[in-house]
Amino acid sequence: MLEPRARYLGCLLGGAAGDALGAPVEFVSRARILNDFGPAGITRFEPVFGGIGMITDDTQMTLFTAEGLLRSWIRGCLKGVTSAEGVTAHAYLRWLQTQGDSPPRELMIDGDPGWLIAHSELHHRRAPGNTCLAALRAMRQLGQAARNNSKGCGGVMRVAPAGLFTATLAARDTESSSARAFELGDGLAALTHGHPTGRLAAGVFAALVCSIVAGAGLREAVDDATTLLVQRRDHEETLSAITSAVALADSSTPHAEAVAELGQGWVADEALAIALYAALVSDGLEQGVVIAVNHDGDSDSTGAIAGNILGALYGVDAIPAAWLEYLELREVISEVATDLLDFTHWDLDGRDGQTMWRKYPGF
Repeated sequence: MLEPRARYLGCLLGGAAGDALGAPVEFVSRARILNDFGPAGITRFEPVFGGIGMITDDTQMTLFTAEGLLRSWIRGCLKGVTSAEGVTAHAYLRWLQTQGDSPPRELMIDGDPGWLIAHSELHHRRAPGNTCLAALRAMRQLGQAARNNSKGCGGVMRVAPAGLFTATLAARDTESSSARAFELGDGLAALTHGHPTGRLAAGVFAALVCSIVAGAGLREAVDDATTLLVQRRDHEETLSAITSAVALADSSTPHAEAVAELGQGWVADEALAIALYAALVSDGLEQGVVIAVNHDGDSDSTGAIAGNILGALYGVDAIPAAWLEYLELREVISEVATDLLDFTHWDLDGRDGQTMWRKYPGF
């Protein structure tokens, strides 16, 4: 039985590793990938963004999701009122600043910006999604759902921390939390993506992560998340993608053909389906992430989602050492993952209060 710490670290570091593996081949056809890297495709970190093991906006936004949730917790404990969606929306506006963009001035709260944004590596533009940028620029109220009809994968690829956060709360409250994770993942994706599929796929993903780190097997987690999904309006598109992923995983279809049948991953349901398929057919994290990135389409996002799922399932030791050695912001990602596991044990009224408020100011 894996310790929770191994699963939390595995989830966020595995997601970042999948992101970094897929980054050099995003927008590249499978035929070109095989031509450039050989018949196995890309299997190790290759140069991109001026280095090796560089993360993209997927991991950047995942980190700001985690930061927002931790700041919402601290605000609730020390101020007595909080909103996970509202405080995380403010975190996303700080991410927007790191991209050299200008968030709505009336929504930016004066004060210490916190620990995460101080890391200079995050202040690089790594092919951010246009929908995320536009929705955040247009935000008029913290926590307000986006007024667009986008179902791009920019909502789903960033919400693994929602599953980890709710799993930690459930361990404290000794109650099932996958439903809470679903609601939180849905709500966070809705900040930038207005189409039901863009939100519901994120809800499913958060619920999957929550169930897996709590000890569920992948098939059990899929069944649980699907049960939650079908209770929601407009679930048909997301359900169809998940059903197809499971059916293809149970078939003899070659991996490359199966992934192509599921799509290219630019939209939320396709990205989730490709990552889920890769996780279902693999015997470990490395194999699954390699399957998830070697296709036509959004390779970094499908790699990141697959890495999150497989890291939660197999733990941090399943990540190849060569990947971890070169992974950008490895220590920061590890610290955030640890904080997502430990936050309910912080003594915010005593010895930890000032330190954690400076790290994650509650606004």
